Amino acid sequence: MLPKLDNPRILDVGCGSGVPTMELARLSNGEIIGLDIDQSALDILTKKTIRAGLSDRVKTTNHSVLNMEFAKESFDIIWSEGCIHVVGFEKGLREWRRFLKPNGYMVVHDGQDNIDEKLEQISSYGYKLLGHFLLSVDTWWVEYFVPLKKLVAETLAKYGDDPKILEAVGSSQREIDRFKENPERNGSVFFIMRRDDIN
Repeated sequence: MLPKLDNPRILDVGCGSGVPTMELARLSNGEIIGLDIDQSALDILTKKTIRAGLSDRVKTTNHSVLNMEFAKESFDIIWSEGCIHVVGFEKGLREWRRFLKPNGYMVVHDGQDNIDEKLEQISSYGYKLLGHFLLSVDTWWVEYFVPLKKLVAETLAKYGDDPKILEAVGSSQREIDRFKENPERNGSVFFIMRRDDIN
């Protein structure tokens, strides 16, 4: 839903180990800044960028989403998968707008609760909605939890005696179990919008 932009400057808010960051780098010829507070995840992303030959275009910054500091109107795109809830959907829309260039784009992935209210907030905070779409429970299961379940099994088979690995795998297994107990809570939606500066 986003138009092709020449060398866009992109901020990936809550980038983690950079799965979307790397895809954004692959799809664009732009500069991407991945922001997160988990330094170990940022270190993984840095290693990925070096291996992929993208370290000249992909940078990381260890900062909280609660106190982002960037120059006004410095990004063509702000991308945030599953992170805006930390500040709140409405507050994120309001506060992050200043970092977007005029007519810049924001893509936000959030829970599917209160969709109508979120659509109203998008309009009231100076954005034009380009579209939105749901990620179904089935999509979550097939695309995320099945591969995670496989990874847990493989990791346990290979490193099952390592206490640190067991702790990490246990966290992933609990996430899988929570999904099975209440799959509907994993429904989510992507909102694609443009800062509305067109008169």
